[in-house]
Amino acid sequence: MTVSKVLIVGAGIGGVAAAAALAQRGIDVEVVEKHPSATIPGVGINQPGNSLRALDALGVLDKVLSVGFAFDGNDYRTHDDHRIVHVPSSLGVEGVPPNCGLTRRDLHNILLEAATSAGAQISYGVDVQDLDDNGDGVSVTFGGGDTRRYDLVVAFDGVRSSVGRRALGLDLVPTYTGSVVWRKQLERPTEIMRTMLWQGDRVKGGVIPLSETHMYMLLVTLEETDERPAEEDLAPLLAERLDGFTGPLDDIRQSLADDPTGIVYSPLVEMNVPLPWHKGRVIVLGDAVHAAVPHLTQGAAMAIEDAVVLADEITRDRDIEESLKAVEELRHPRTELVFHASHGILAQEQGITTETMPYAVAGMRDHLAEQTAHLESILNQPFRATQLH
Repeated sequence: MTVSKVLIVGAGIGGVAAAAALAQRGIDVEVVEKHPSATIPGVGINQPGNSLRALDALGVLDKVLSVGFAFDGNDYRTHDDHRIVHVPSSLGVEGVPPNCGLTRRDLHNILLEAATSAGAQISYGVDVQDLDDNGDGVSVTFGGGDTRRYDLVVAFDGVRSSVGRRALGLDLVPTYTGSVVWRKQLERPTEIMRTMLWQGDRVKGGVIPLSETHMYMLLVTLEETDERPAEEDLAPLLAERLDGFTGPLDDIRQSLADDPTGIVYSPLVEMNVPLPWHKGRVIVLGDAVHAAVPHLTQGAAMAIEDAVVLADEITRDRDIEESLKAVEELRHPRTELVFHASHGILAQEQGITTETMPYAVAGMRDHLAEQTAHLESILNQPFRATQLH
């Protein structure tokens, strides 16, 4: 094996998934995270069937399903709560459901436990200051001046990746899309059994079940800037943007007066970096090179797939350069598909107004199930080289 010691930069979902995948294969793994503790941004997350297959490869599928809520597809509705169409999901295989919602904290903790139990070492409050790749290994200097040597450095350090800038020599700056998503965790009414989405005038709301007891609300709105409002303004602004919806979203709007806390406000940014994603013995993966908007709930899925494929390929008996190129060739077509499909959905939604709503609704009713089935048929294909032959 040409790789026996690996540094992973970033302890988010992709980083800890990679730590688990590599450590489970007997590699000495260190993870460093610049934040002082395990901060878990966001509220909830859906894991589609292809991500659940990757989680199964990491040996954690049963734990994910035990804490989450499995469901079969999406209901699309108008702002006044009339059903447009139910779109079943064809993702998943035998023993793997089409979707499973759970909290981000639960998913992160499950992956963190898998990584540490396999022997990965994770350190917080540690930043990378310098990389020196001499071809045989990478000497990494950390914030305190300590220098250690690794066979491979893997960056899962997010959309403003400092390692990506150093290693690839690119100015990796995400693009603000003009939309933000508001999220809040709530108790789940028993009738919410799957993702439900309500389309309004340039605004889309939704709920996704997370467990037997909870769900989360999402609202995608157009905002002039990506500047975050003051904390005390979040609830009244969210209530204002929910005005006009009926049904469950109106119930949520009314509940904000009694419970204005726990609102997460996230500008939607995206980035699609062309290959190569590696230089020498440093590779950049996850959101640092392929950040898509969340309209397919595939962001974490792509990072977890990255992690599994990376572990597959670098443990093959071949030159590290060949292995890293193989990772890129396997990953790039899938991440680019997700990027463009997600971007296209957001762009369409941003153009739906009261005047164009009847045409949008007719198009969703006539074509959305077929379009979704086609996309999911691609995502349901094997993503690992060992399964492609």
